Amino acid sequence: MSVITTIEDLRVLAQKRVPRMFYDYADSGSWTEGTYRANEDDFKPIKFRQRVAVNMEGRSTATTMIGQNVAMPVAIAPTGLTGMQHADGEILAARAAKKFGVPFTLSTMSICSIEDVAKGTDNHPFWFQLYVMRDRDFIERLIDRAKAANCSALVLTLDLQVLGQRHKDLKNGLSAPPKLTIANMINMATKPRWCLGMAGTKRREFGNIVGHVKGVSNMGSLSEWTAQQFDQRLNWGDVEWIKKRWGGKLIIKGIMDVEDAKLCVQAGADALIVSNHGGRQLDGADSSINALPAIVEAVGSQIEVHIDGGIRSGQDVLKAYALGAKGAYIGRAFLYGLGAMGEAGVTKALEIIHKELDLSMAFCGRTQMAAVDKSILLPGSFPTAG
Repeated sequence: MSVITTIEDLRVLAQKRVPRMFYDYADSGSWTEGTYRANEDDFKPIKFRQRVAVNMEGRSTATTMIGQNVAMPVAIAPTGLTGMQHADGEILAARAAKKFGVPFTLSTMSICSIEDVAKGTDNHPFWFQLYVMRDRDFIERLIDRAKAANCSALVLTLDLQVLGQRHKDLKNGLSAPPKLTIANMINMATKPRWCLGMAGTKRREFGNIVGHVKGVSNMGSLSEWTAQQFDQRLNWGDVEWIKKRWGGKLIIKGIMDVEDAKLCVQAGADALIVSNHGGRQLDGADSSINALPAIVEAVGSQIEVHIDGGIRSGQDVLKAYALGAKGAYIGRAFLYGLGAMGEAGVTKALEIIHKELDLSMAFCGRTQMAAVDKSILLPGSFPTAG
């Protein structure tokens, strides 16, 4: 593929270069995948009002997210197994984000560890996503490690007390490192770039966990430990404990209901992310963009509202911002870039989104993000709080 102009171009290339089990892990949802598809599809009916004869010089997409300067209102979302899309994937994505001027969020379930990413970016601040697990000592150590690594925000995910069923992962026998079944070996043999990269790195397991938890020294013991660890007893008291233990900027991820958004405010969070886990948890839930307006109306004046799910273009970012989201997270969009071309692919994904955001903002007669609101959208085409 000679000229890459869209995130879809990167997706097609990633599908060719990444082993099936890991490509499917990124490009799938739970059960029927209805919510996964709706996240993307529900942006499409939203229309812009095109304006003309407006001075478009001096445009800037720069703004802030939780008080931190960003080149555009976009952050790289936390995604598990990123280092299986491409060797050392988390490090490469973090470097691309650093150079571009947007936040990178590292997942608890990453392949590269917190310390790997800190070292790989010369201790540049990044965000760390935390899952609440039953092993509270492990959680405390994770928080301490994030502090030591200069993490500037903690993203607390609340929507994974139980794991949604993703059919493709079960059929593919997903694991990290991959199980060497005949089917997997045949598929990997058709991905020489990926295999060469993996052969050149020592990072092939969950770096934040293996070697950091008592009794977990290999993938067999890790599988057992993980199956028991996601805490089904999670409650808002745990959120309060984590906030105190962390002591810094706190972002709560996985909010789809106004009542839960109000509880985020009561918990003292700095921001919340309207998110259905990329359609990977409760299939049949509303799309993130449809849920956004009601949450913004209810709590937008008290807490910064962000969005995650379905962002595939700069226009999607602009639409979400117009509806009140002060930041949008890209997960699959950057993973496609990473799987396709490594760090250069992540940079390409960010460039594609930025260029489309900038030009679309100009066509709508705006030159600064602060001037973007619902007035740039065609009445009747966008979801409302009602």
